[in-house]
Amino acid sequence: MVSEDLKASLIKVSKLAGSRGWCPGTSGNISVLNPDTGEVYIKISGRSMSDLKPTDILTLNLDGKVIDGSGRPSKEVNFHLGIYKKRKDVKAVLHTHPPYATAYATAGKPLPMVTATAKLILKKVPIVDYAPPGSKELAELVVSKFEDPDVCSVIMKNHGVVSVGADIYRALYVTEWVENEAETAFLYSIIKRLL
Repeated sequence: MVSEDLKASLIKVSKLAGSRGWCPGTSGNISVLNPDTGEVYIKISGRSMSDLKPTDILTLNLDGKVIDGSGRPSKEVNFHLGIYKKRKDVKAVLHTHPPYATAYATAGKPLPMVTATAKLILKKVPIVDYAPPGSKELAELVVSKFEDPDVCSVIMKNHGVVSVGADIYRALYVTEWVENEAETAFLYSIIKRLL
C-alpha cells in the first residue's frame, strides 16, 4: 500500500475523531500498519488529533524504532504495536475519549449490548482494569483483551476507548458504534426507570 495514502487517511480520521469531542486537548492517539512494508505510522506525542499534520506522524518498525520523522511516539505506542503483533487482521488502532463510553468505563460498568447493531457488530466490549496511561502494565492489559478475535473495541477504566479495524475507517466506525451504544444504553436506563 502507498504510505502517503495511509498517512492521508490517518490524518482525515484523526481530525474526524477530534472534531467529535472525543480527544480533548492533545489526548488520543492513532496509528495504521502498512502491511506491505511492516511500517507503523503513528501520531507524535503532544499534538492535537483535531489539527494533525503530515509532520506530526512518525514511521516506526514493529519493535518501536523510529524510522522516519521527528518527535516522540504517542505514549500509548506499546499497546498499538502489541495489538499489531497479536492480531494479524488488525491494520489500524484508534484511541479516543468519547464521553459516554468513557463514563461506563470509569464507573466500571460493562457496556450493555442493547441495540441490534451492537449485538451483531460489537458483540462485546470488555473493560480493561485501570493502569497508568502510557505504562507497560496498561499496554499488556489492553493487548490481552484483543487476544480474543471477536473483540474489536475495549473500554479502559478511567481512561477511554481503544478500537481496531482492518483499516483506519473501520476503527473509526467501531468507535462510533461503541459511543452510540453507550449513549443509547444510558438513555434507555433513564427511560426505563421513568416510564
